[in-house]
Amino acid sequence: MPKHVLAKLEAEHKVLKHALLEEIPKEIAQAASQGDLSENAEYEQALSKRDMFQTKLVTLERRISEIASLDVGRLPKDKAAYGSLITLLDLDNDKEVTYKLVLPEELDSNPGFLSISSPIGSALVGLKEGDEAKIRIPAGIKHFEVLTLLTIHQQ
Repeated sequence: MPKHVLAKLEAEHKVLKHALLEEIPKEIAQAASQGDLSENAEYEQALSKRDMFQTKLVTLERRISEIASLDVGRLPKDKAAYGSLITLLDLDNDKEVTYKLVLPEELDSNPGFLSISSPIGSALVGLKEGDEAKIRIPAGIKHFEVLTLLTIHQQ
């Protein structure tokens, strides 16, 4: 289980929970005190904000649960999966590129990271050294060959 990702998501959860329990109820009460609720735009806005935060919180709790249940020991030892370091040969331009397959929450604009949820990342999951892949991207189809693969177990 990627503990650093869980810590990041749990911090976000804490902020959302605080807003839902402390800040937004005050906003709703303040807006409600301004009079007729049927024509009170601030009141409607505060209720919409509460609903949006509740939806975010439920989604975040689901994601925390998914990540907490990720058993790294059960990831394949010979195929690309979460945490793998994979070197590819771009067969279209004969250039090598290396990526670490990560969760979307780990990207943080690191050019060497590739989300396992992205079109290229998800297409690489399950590949072995020597495998070739044709991956559809918005600009067309890319052709890659897996040159080297270090799974999370080998790093």
